[in-house]
Amino acid sequence: MRFQYPWLLLLLLLTPGLVFLRAWRRRRPSLSFSDGAALGRLPATWAVRVQRFLPVVFGLGFACLVVALARPRTGLEENLVRAEVRDIVLLVDVSTSMRAEDLSAAGRRLDRLAAAKEVIERFIKGRRDDRIALVAFSALPYTVSPLTLDHGWLVRQLSRIETGMIEDGTAIGDGIASAVNRLRESRAASKVVVLLTDGFSNRGVLTPESAARVARALGIRIHTVGAGGSGPVRAPIRDAAGEVRYVLQESGIDEAGLAAIADTTGGRYFRAADFAALEEVYARIDTMEKTRIDVRDYTRYEERFAPFAILGLVFLLGERLLSLTRLGRLP
Repeated sequence: MRFQYPWLLLLLLLTPGLVFLRAWRRRRPSLSFSDGAALGRLPATWAVRVQRFLPVVFGLGFACLVVALARPRTGLEENLVRAEVRDIVLLVDVSTSMRAEDLSAAGRRLDRLAAAKEVIERFIKGRRDDRIALVAFSALPYTVSPLTLDHGWLVRQLSRIETGMIEDGTAIGDGIASAVNRLRESRAASKVVVLLTDGFSNRGVLTPESAARVARALGIRIHTVGAGGSGPVRAPIRDAAGEVRYVLQESGIDEAGLAAIADTTGGRYFRAADFAALEEVYARIDTMEKTRIDVRDYTRYEERFAPFAILGLVFLLGERLLSLTRLGRLP
Protein backbone atom coordinates (compact mmCIF):
# COMPACT_ATOMS: atom_id res chain seq x y z
CA MET A 1 0.00 0.00 0.00
CA ARG A 2 1.23 3.51 -0.86
CA PHE A 3 0.08 6.98 0.19
CA GLN A 4 -0.38 9.80 -2.28
CA TYR A 5 0.15 12.42 0.45
CA PRO A 6 2.34 10.64 3.02
CA TRP A 7 3.33 13.89 4.71
CA LEU A 8 -0.21 14.18 6.10
CA LEU A 9 0.54 11.16 8.28
CA LEU A 10 2.51 13.54 10.50
CA LEU A 11 -0.87 14.62 11.87
CA LEU A 12 -1.01 11.26 13.63
CA LEU A 13 1.48 12.72 16.12
CA LEU A 14 -1.38 14.89 17.40
CA THR A 15 -3.46 11.85 18.37
CA PRO A 16 -2.03 11.29 21.90
CA GLY A 17 -2.44 15.00 22.75
CA LEU A 18 -6.06 15.03 21.53
CA VAL A 19 -6.85 11.88 23.51
CA PHE A 20 -5.31 13.42 26.64
CA LEU A 21 -7.21 16.70 26.12
CA ARG A 22 -10.45 14.83 25.59
CA ALA A 23 -9.94 12.79 28.76
CA TRP A 24 -9.00 15.91 30.80
CA ARG A 25 -12.17 17.71 29.76
CA ARG A 26 -14.21 14.68 30.84
CA ARG A 27 -12.57 14.64 34.26
CA ARG A 28 -13.96 18.08 35.07
CA PRO A 29 -16.83 17.74 37.62
CA SER A 30 -20.31 17.81 36.20
CA LEU A 31 -21.98 18.37 39.61
CA SER A 32 -21.23 20.93 42.33
CA PHE A 33 -21.23 19.26 45.74
CA SER A 34 -19.89 20.45 49.07
CA ASP A 35 -17.99 17.25 49.81
CA GLY A 36 -17.20 14.64 47.15
CA ALA A 37 -15.60 12.16 49.58
CA ALA A 38 -18.88 10.39 50.12
CA LEU A 39 -19.41 10.04 46.38
CA GLY A 40 -15.93 8.61 45.98
CA ARG A 41 -16.88 5.63 48.13
CA LEU A 42 -19.70 4.69 45.78
CA PRO A 43 -19.02 1.44 43.73
CA ALA A 44 -17.95 1.99 40.10
CA THR A 45 -20.64 0.90 37.69
CA TRP A 46 -20.11 -0.48 34.17
CA ALA A 47 -20.98 2.93 32.77
CA VAL A 48 -18.15 4.52 34.74
CA ARG A 49 -15.68 1.94 33.44
CA VAL A 50 -16.79 2.31 29.80
CA GLN A 51 -16.66 6.11 30.03
CA ARG A 52 -12.86 5.95 30.35
CA PHE A 53 -12.55 4.52 26.84
CA LEU A 54 -14.51 7.28 25.07
CA PRO A 55 -11.36 9.43 24.53
CA VAL A 56 -9.65 6.40 22.98
CA VAL A 57 -12.57 5.97 20.56
CA PHE A 58 -12.21 9.64 19.67
CA GLY A 59 -8.46 9.14 19.04
CA LEU A 60 -9.11 6.13 16.79
CA GLY A 61 -11.61 8.13 14.75
CA PHE A 62 -9.16 10.99 14.33
CA ALA A 63 -6.34 8.60 13.28
CA CYS A 64 -8.55 6.89 10.69
CA LEU A 65 -9.52 10.24 9.16
CA VAL A 66 -5.84 11.25 8.94
CA VAL A 67 -4.99 7.99 7.12
CA ALA A 68 -7.91 8.58 4.74
CA LEU A 69 -6.67 12.13 4.00
CA ALA A 70 -3.23 10.70 3.10
CA ARG A 71 -4.94 8.77 0.26
CA PRO A 72 -3.88 5.14 0.73
CA ARG A 73 -3.71 3.26 -2.58
CA THR A 74 -2.79 -0.22 -3.72
CA GLY A 75 -1.00 -0.64 -7.01
CA LEU A 76 -1.32 -3.44 -9.55
CA GLU A 77 1.83 -3.57 -11.65
CA GLU A 78 1.56 -4.57 -15.29
CA ASN A 79 4.35 -5.36 -17.74
CA LEU A 80 4.07 -4.80 -21.46
CA VAL A 81 6.59 -7.12 -23.11
CA ARG A 82 7.63 -6.75 -26.72
CA ALA A 83 9.93 -9.48 -28.01
CA GLU A 84 11.51 -10.41 -31.29
CA VAL A 85 9.99 -13.81 -31.92
CA ARG A 86 12.35 -16.47 -33.24
CA ASP A 87 11.44 -19.79 -34.82
CA ILE A 88 14.21 -22.36 -34.50
CA VAL A 89 14.50 -25.84 -36.03
CA LEU A 90 16.96 -28.23 -34.42
CA LEU A 91 18.17 -30.61 -37.13
CA VAL A 92 19.94 -33.65 -35.64
CA ASP A 93 21.82 -36.45 -37.38
CA VAL A 94 20.71 -39.90 -36.11
CA SER A 95 22.79 -42.06 -38.45
CA THR A 96 24.59 -45.04 -36.90
CA SER A 97 27.91 -43.15 -36.91
CA MET A 98 26.44 -41.07 -34.06
CA ARG A 99 27.01 -44.13 -31.83
CA ALA A 100 30.73 -43.35 -31.64
CA GLU A 101 31.77 -42.67 -28.05
CA ASP A 102 34.20 -39.79 -28.44
CA LEU A 103 32.06 -37.10 -26.74
CA SER A 104 32.03 -38.67 -23.27
CA ALA A 105 32.30 -36.29 -20.31
CA ALA A 106 33.26 -36.32 -16.63
CA GLY A 107 33.74 -40.08 -16.44
CA ARG A 108 30.44 -40.77 -18.19
CA ARG A 109 30.48 -42.82 -21.38
CA LEU A 110 28.27 -41.01 -23.88
CA ASP A 111 27.92 -41.58 -27.57
CA ARG A 112 27.64 -38.60 -29.91
CA LEU A 113 23.85 -38.61 -30.01
CA ALA A 114 23.48 -38.92 -26.21
CA ALA A 115 25.87 -36.02 -25.71
CA ALA A 116 24.04 -33.93 -28.30
CA LYS A 117 20.67 -34.65 -26.69
CA GLU A 118 21.94 -33.58 -23.27
CA VAL A 119 23.29 -30.27 -24.59
CA ILE A 120 20.29 -29.60 -26.84
CA GLU A 121 17.91 -30.14 -23.90
CA ARG A 122 19.58 -27.33 -21.98
CA PHE A 123 19.45 -25.15 -25.11
CA ILE A 124 15.69 -25.73 -25.39
CA LYS A 125 15.04 -24.97 -21.73
CA GLY A 126 16.93 -21.70 -22.02
CA ARG A 127 14.74 -20.30 -24.82
CA ARG A 128 11.28 -20.09 -23.28
CA ASP A 129 9.97 -17.39 -25.62
CA ASP A 130 10.86 -19.06 -28.94
CA ARG A 131 9.01 -21.65 -30.95
CA ILE A 132 11.26 -24.65 -31.55
CA ALA A 133 10.90 -27.66 -33.84
CA LEU A 134 12.92 -30.89 -33.92
CA VAL A 135 13.84 -32.80 -37.08
CA ALA A 136 15.93 -35.98 -37.09
CA PHE A 137 17.58 -37.30 -40.23
CA SER A 138 19.77 -40.05 -41.58
CA ALA A 139 18.95 -41.43 -45.04
CA LEU A 140 15.58 -39.68 -44.70
CA PRO A 141 14.37 -36.73 -42.62
CA TYR A 142 11.78 -37.27 -39.89
CA THR A 143 9.88 -34.46 -38.16
CA VAL A 144 9.93 -35.33 -34.47
CA SER A 145 8.13 -32.14 -33.44
CA PRO A 146 6.66 -29.19 -35.34
CA LEU A 147 7.25 -25.65 -34.10
CA THR A 148 5.97 -25.44 -30.55
CA LEU A 149 6.13 -23.39 -27.38
CA ASP A 150 5.50 -26.50 -25.29
CA HIS A 151 9.15 -27.07 -24.50
CA GLY A 152 8.43 -29.72 -21.88
CA TRP A 153 6.76 -31.87 -24.53
CA LEU A 154 9.59 -31.08 -26.96
CA VAL A 155 12.21 -32.31 -24.46
CA ARG A 156 10.28 -35.57 -24.04
CA GLN A 157 10.27 -36.02 -27.83
CA LEU A 158 14.00 -35.31 -27.92
CA SER A 159 14.63 -38.08 -25.41
CA ARG A 160 12.94 -40.60 -27.73
CA ILE A 161 15.13 -40.13 -30.80
CA GLU A 162 17.70 -42.90 -31.31
CA THR A 163 20.23 -43.98 -33.88
CA GLY A 164 18.81 -46.53 -36.30
CA MET A 165 15.26 -45.22 -36.01
CA ILE A 166 15.42 -44.33 -39.73
CA GLU A 167 17.20 -46.03 -42.63
CA ASP A 168 20.93 -45.49 -42.26
CA GLY A 169 22.85 -42.86 -44.21
CA THR A 170 23.46 -39.12 -44.07
CA ALA A 171 21.15 -37.04 -46.26
CA ILE A 172 22.14 -33.53 -45.18
CA GLY A 173 20.43 -31.82 -48.14
CA ASP A 174 17.09 -33.56 -47.56
CA GLY A 175 17.38 -32.84 -43.83
CA ILE A 176 17.85 -29.13 -44.50
CA ALA A 177 14.91 -29.16 -46.92
CA SER A 178 12.67 -30.69 -44.26
CA ALA A 179 13.80 -28.13 -41.68
CA VAL A 180 13.24 -25.28 -44.15
CA ASN A 181 9.76 -26.61 -44.86
CA ARG A 182 8.98 -26.28 -41.13
CA LEU A 183 9.84 -22.57 -41.41
CA ARG A 184 8.45 -21.83 -44.86
CA GLU A 185 5.25 -20.19 -43.60
CA SER A 186 6.73 -18.72 -40.44
CA ARG A 187 6.18 -15.00 -39.83
CA ALA A 188 8.80 -14.79 -37.09
CA ALA A 189 11.29 -11.94 -37.06
CA SER A 190 14.10 -14.48 -37.24
CA LYS A 191 14.14 -18.01 -38.68
CA VAL A 192 17.04 -20.27 -37.76
CA VAL A 193 18.13 -23.88 -38.37
CA VAL A 194 20.80 -25.46 -36.17
CA LEU A 195 22.23 -28.48 -37.99
CA LEU A 196 24.28 -31.07 -36.10
CA THR A 197 26.01 -33.89 -37.98
CA ASP A 198 29.14 -36.01 -37.74
CA GLY A 199 29.85 -36.97 -41.33
CA PHE A 200 29.56 -36.42 -45.05
CA SER A 201 26.36 -36.25 -47.07
CA ASN A 202 26.03 -39.59 -48.87
CA ARG A 203 22.29 -40.02 -49.40
CA GLY A 204 19.27 -38.00 -50.44
CA VAL A 205 17.81 -36.31 -53.46
CA LEU A 206 18.81 -32.71 -52.76
CA THR A 207 22.43 -31.63 -52.38
CA PRO A 208 23.38 -29.62 -49.29
CA GLU A 209 24.43 -26.69 -51.49
CA SER A 210 21.04 -26.55 -53.24
CA ALA A 211 19.18 -26.82 -49.94
CA ALA A 212 21.28 -23.97 -48.51
CA ARG A 213 20.40 -21.73 -51.44
CA VAL A 214 16.69 -22.45 -50.89
CA ALA A 215 17.08 -21.52 -47.22
CA ARG A 216 18.82 -18.27 -48.14
CA ALA A 217 16.03 -17.38 -50.57
CA LEU A 218 13.48 -17.80 -47.76
CA GLY A 219 15.51 -15.71 -45.30
CA ILE A 220 16.47 -18.69 -43.15
CA ARG A 221 19.87 -18.74 -41.44
CA ILE A 222 21.65 -22.05 -40.83
CA HIS A 223 24.24 -22.64 -38.13
CA THR A 224 26.14 -25.90 -38.67
CA VAL A 225 27.84 -28.02 -36.01
CA GLY A 226 30.37 -30.73 -36.77
CA ALA A 227 30.27 -33.13 -33.81
CA GLY A 228 32.91 -35.74 -33.00
CA GLY A 229 36.60 -36.33 -33.47
CA SER A 230 38.50 -37.30 -36.58
CA GLY A 231 40.32 -40.52 -37.33
CA PRO A 232 39.65 -43.87 -35.62
CA VAL A 233 36.97 -43.63 -32.92
CA ARG A 234 35.52 -46.23 -30.55
CA ALA A 235 32.07 -47.38 -31.63
CA PRO A 236 29.78 -50.30 -30.69
CA ILE A 237 28.60 -52.80 -33.29
CA ARG A 238 26.42 -55.89 -33.05
CA ASP A 239 27.95 -59.05 -34.48
CA ALA A 240 26.19 -61.96 -36.15
CA ALA A 241 25.54 -63.60 -32.79
CA GLY A 242 23.75 -60.49 -31.53
CA GLU A 243 26.53 -59.57 -29.12
CA VAL A 244 27.66 -55.95 -28.81
CA ARG A 245 31.39 -55.36 -29.19
CA TYR A 246 33.48 -52.26 -29.74
CA VAL A 247 35.64 -51.54 -32.73
CA LEU A 248 37.66 -48.64 -34.02
CA GLN A 249 36.09 -47.04 -37.07
CA GLU A 250 37.21 -44.20 -39.24
CA SER A 251 35.44 -40.91 -38.71
CA GLY A 252 35.49 -37.70 -40.65
CA ILE A 253 33.42 -34.54 -40.92
CA ASP A 254 32.78 -32.56 -44.06
CA GLU A 255 33.95 -29.32 -42.49
CA ALA A 256 34.28 -27.51 -45.82
CA GLY A 257 30.75 -28.47 -46.82
CA LEU A 258 29.25 -27.47 -43.46
CA ALA A 259 31.10 -24.16 -43.53
CA ALA A 260 29.79 -23.51 -47.05
CA ILE A 261 26.19 -24.16 -45.92
CA ALA A 262 26.58 -21.70 -43.06
CA ASP A 263 28.27 -19.06 -45.25
CA THR A 264 25.56 -19.32 -47.91
CA THR A 265 22.80 -18.55 -45.39
CA GLY A 266 24.63 -16.04 -43.21
CA GLY A 267 25.16 -18.50 -40.36
CA ARG A 268 28.26 -19.84 -38.59
CA TYR A 269 30.08 -23.17 -38.65
CA PHE A 270 31.23 -24.65 -35.33
CA ARG A 271 33.47 -27.60 -34.57
CA ALA A 272 32.84 -29.71 -31.46
CA ALA A 273 35.48 -32.41 -30.99
CA ASP A 274 34.53 -33.16 -27.37
CA PHE A 275 31.67 -32.70 -24.92
CA ALA A 276 32.93 -29.42 -23.48
CA ALA A 277 33.32 -27.99 -26.98
CA LEU A 278 29.77 -29.11 -27.84
CA GLU A 279 28.44 -27.31 -24.77
CA GLU A 280 30.36 -24.19 -25.73
CA VAL A 281 29.01 -24.31 -29.30
CA TYR A 282 25.36 -24.33 -28.24
CA ALA A 283 26.05 -21.67 -25.62
CA ARG A 284 27.50 -19.43 -28.34
CA ILE A 285 24.56 -20.09 -30.65
CA ASP A 286 22.21 -19.32 -27.77
CA THR A 287 23.96 -15.97 -27.26
CA MET A 288 23.98 -15.15 -30.98
CA GLU A 289 20.27 -15.88 -31.33
CA LYS A 290 19.17 -14.26 -28.07
CA THR A 291 15.70 -12.75 -28.15
CA ARG A 292 15.57 -9.01 -27.51
CA ILE A 293 12.82 -8.10 -25.08
CA ASP A 294 11.55 -4.58 -24.38
CA VAL A 295 9.66 -4.26 -21.12
CA ARG A 296 7.51 -1.34 -20.07
CA ASP A 297 6.15 -1.22 -16.55
CA TYR A 298 2.74 0.21 -15.73
CA THR A 299 1.02 0.53 -12.36
CA ARG A 300 -2.73 0.77 -11.89
CA TYR A 301 -3.75 2.23 -8.55
CA GLU A 302 -6.95 1.56 -6.64
CA GLU A 303 -8.03 4.04 -3.95
CA ARG A 304 -8.32 2.57 -0.44
CA PHE A 305 -9.21 5.71 1.54
CA ALA A 306 -12.96 5.00 1.78
CA PRO A 307 -12.78 2.26 4.47
CA PHE A 308 -10.58 4.47 6.66
CA ALA A 309 -12.88 7.49 6.18
CA ILE A 310 -15.98 5.47 6.99
CA LEU A 311 -14.36 3.88 10.04
CA GLY A 312 -13.13 7.26 11.28
CA LEU A 313 -16.59 8.81 10.96
CA VAL A 314 -18.15 5.81 12.73
CA PHE A 315 -15.71 6.19 15.65
CA LEU A 316 -16.24 9.96 15.96
CA LEU A 317 -20.00 9.78 15.57
CA GLY A 318 -20.20 6.85 17.98
CA GLU A 319 -18.11 8.74 20.54
CA ARG A 320 -20.33 11.80 20.20
CA LEU A 321 -23.57 9.85 20.54
CA LEU A 322 -22.28 7.94 23.56
CA SER A 323 -21.26 11.23 25.13
CA LEU A 324 -24.90 12.35 25.01
CA THR A 325 -26.01 9.33 26.98
CA ARG A 326 -25.40 8.56 30.64
CA LEU A 327 -21.88 7.41 29.63
CA GLY A 328 -20.93 11.02 29.01
CA ARG A 329 -22.85 12.59 31.87
CA LEU A 330 -21.59 10.74 34.89
CA PRO A 331 -19.46 12.72 37.34
